[in-house]
Amino acid sequence: MRWLLRRFNIYPNGYYNYVKDRKYQYHENKARVQRKIIEIYHKNDGVPGYRMMRDYLEQCNINYSCITVYKYMKELCLRSVVRRRKPDYVKGTVHKAFPNLLNQNFKVDAPNKIWCTDFTYLPQKDGTMRYNCTIIDLYDRSVVATLNGNHITTELAITTLTIALKRHKPEKGIIFHSDQGSQFTSRDFHNFCEKNHLQQSMSRAGCPYDNAPMERFYNTLKNEYFKLYSFHSPDELDRGIYEFVYVKYNHVRPHSYNGGLTPYAARCAT
Repeated sequence: MRWLLRRFNIYPNGYYNYVKDRKYQYHENKARVQRKIIEIYHKNDGVPGYRMMRDYLEQCNINYSCITVYKYMKELCLRSVVRRRKPDYVKGTVHKAFPNLLNQNFKVDAPNKIWCTDFTYLPQKDGTMRYNCTIIDLYDRSVVATLNGNHITTELAITTLTIALKRHKPEKGIIFHSDQGSQFTSRDFHNFCEKNHLQQSMSRAGCPYDNAPMERFYNTLKNEYFKLYSFHSPDELDRGIYEFVYVKYNHVRPHSYNGGLTPYAARCAT
């Protein structure tokens, strides 16, 4: 090696110092990035996997491939919150329902054209139950309205939809997609949708894949927030859910559907 360096008039000591300096810079930079990964990981309650971590790093102007971020997290023994695989669903028989206007096509070219909704349950430590109704915009997967209540009722669905309509004021004819729950098939809800010029669309009975974006949202809500904390009162639970949804989910958390952008950033980019 030395004779080759001298042939090109390169001093061996100078070359080896250069290599040593490059390694030092590499290790310094790697340590800096790993410190940032640890900070982001704990700030977000251990939720980010390597793909989400890459998006968080990009928000900090640190650009690395998924493979590199995976390697760094593996060296740090950091793993994402593990999500249990959902069981297979058995499709039911369709009874009275509105037509499915989406047919699992969840891509939309503009905001406030198609909204999806659903309910989920939020069990509390004292054995009581809270229920959540949320509406998301399929364009950027942003939450346009979310509300908790003591029961799954048509009233809770109408109140949540009223909040969304007042905040976003969509044009007439917006599609409103839900499952075939009695809250959405009721006469009161149907009349409310007609009065506000919404087209109702419904999933097939027993087929949550027809409303997959809502399933994904509730998976995120429960695994990345609800299951990680204890709530001592309904008010504390409600405040926590609203803050996670309207602040973190809409404005902070990167979303894979948006290419790593938050829903808010994705909407602003159009």
